[in-house]
Amino acid sequence: MPLTKKFSALYDDALVALAAASERPATVVNIDGRYAIRVDLEYNRHILATNSPRGLGDEPDASGSWWVSIVQTDDAGGDLVLTQAQKPWLIDAFDAAIGQLESDGHTIVADMDFGAIPHADERLSESDAGSSDAPLS
Repeated sequence: MPLTKKFSALYDDALVALAAASERPATVVNIDGRYAIRVDLEYNRHILATNSPRGLGDEPDASGSWWVSIVQTDDAGGDLVLTQAQKPWLIDAFDAAIGQLESDGHTIVADMDFGAIPHADERLSESDAGSSDAPLS
């Protein structure tokens, strides 16, 4: 916990980007002495993002890669990594992990939609739908 504030300030852009992409709050967490960006999802799942295999580094842009994992926590508190992706950009790694989760059949079909995480192309098309050349009157 001592470095959570430091990494939150250092990775502010990444926190904002991942929160916007996932449409959920993103925070910096300490997991066994290693720091990561975490986004909590539904059904005991969460996303962990780091810029090195050992957690967040002291230089946000030093490694040139991002690792994004989607993790399922079981009732006993154990974690199962459902999917992982590594890409040069955080949001590309996030989109790849979401796509892999779906292609591996790990999505949960529920009676109620709690807000599925949109892919980048879906986020772009939604933002384009709101802009039109027609004047507002």
